Amino acid sequence: MKEQLEAIRVEALERIAEVEDIKTLQDIRITYLGKKGSLTSVLKGMGKLSKEERPVVGEIANKVRDAITTSLEAKIEVLENAALEKQLEAESIDVTLPGRPVKVGGPHLLTSIVEEIEDLFIGMGYEIKEGPEVETDYFNFEALNLPKNHPARDMQDTFYITNELLLRTHTSPVQARTMREYKGIKPFKMICPGKVYRRDNDDATHSHQFTQIEGLYVDKNVRMSDLKGTLDTFAKKMFGEDRSIRLRPSFFPFTEPSVEMDISCKVCNGEGCSVCKGTGWIEILGGGMVHPNVLEMAGYDPQVYSGFAFGMGPERIAMLKYGVNDIRTFYTNDVRFLKQYHQA
Repeated sequence: MKEQLEAIRVEALERIAEVEDIKTLQDIRITYLGKKGSLTSVLKGMGKLSKEERPVVGEIANKVRDAITTSLEAKIEVLENAALEKQLEAESIDVTLPGRPVKVGGPHLLTSIVEEIEDLFIGMGYEIKEGPEVETDYFNFEALNLPKNHPARDMQDTFYITNELLLRTHTSPVQARTMREYKGIKPFKMICPGKVYRRDNDDATHSHQFTQIEGLYVDKNVRMSDLKGTLDTFAKKMFGEDRSIRLRPSFFPFTEPSVEMDISCKVCNGEGCSVCKGTGWIEILGGGMVHPNVLEMAGYDPQVYSGFAFGMGPERIAMLKYGVNDIRTFYTNDVRFLKQYHQA
């Protein structure tokens, strides 16, 4: 039996040394150490040995089992390391190859326009103010000289939530709130960009949701000439130093006198073309001197303080500046359109 055990050890170690894959190693383990393996079969005959021989044969059998197990484990480690090295070699990365470009987004054209306008007015001493998009009837209308049943309310078709709550139709309520915040004693300059909502049919030049930027300057001795100078600076910075402006009389309930501002057409330089409909001018925004009633309702003494206000639509600014002919383009999220203005 000792000779059998030694023969099994020698045979097993030789086969293990020759193996080149882990699956064959597992087969060898079963062949020699399994329940029906060679070593197990030999050990089943130990019952025929004498009491003196059994311990000696048992010790030899354990040594053979340990030798085969140790050899199997060592060989498995060698084969696993070799397989890993082969895999790493096959999956190696050439660090000299150029990297794959990563597509990144950029600011939306309207966002860029709003930020550009904000930077311009911040440079002129204005602060940025914000307010709620769900507004009260009082701040959206009454505080702006539009009492109940005022016919001018029909100029702004409104989304009402309740009789007293609505989606704001302009950002002017932020102006009314700011004046009330300063309690009629503090001069200030502010602009208020934000979304506004009106019951309008969407087409190439209209949208039920759009953005507005309104400005307000309240102080002592504010004059119409201050408004004109501010708007002239804005037009030249936004559209070019060669742009001219003109102010035309108009009507807004919250300003008196009221004006609309046109800029000279950049296509024809004022000569008249299809873009400006032959006039040489393009309407761009409205403004005027703050109505005394609005100042008084906000706590400012109209005998001491005066001010001017103006309002513009960033969509219209962007359409004129970049030649966009359909306002809906800003909202349809066509990447081909949007990516043209990442550097805008």
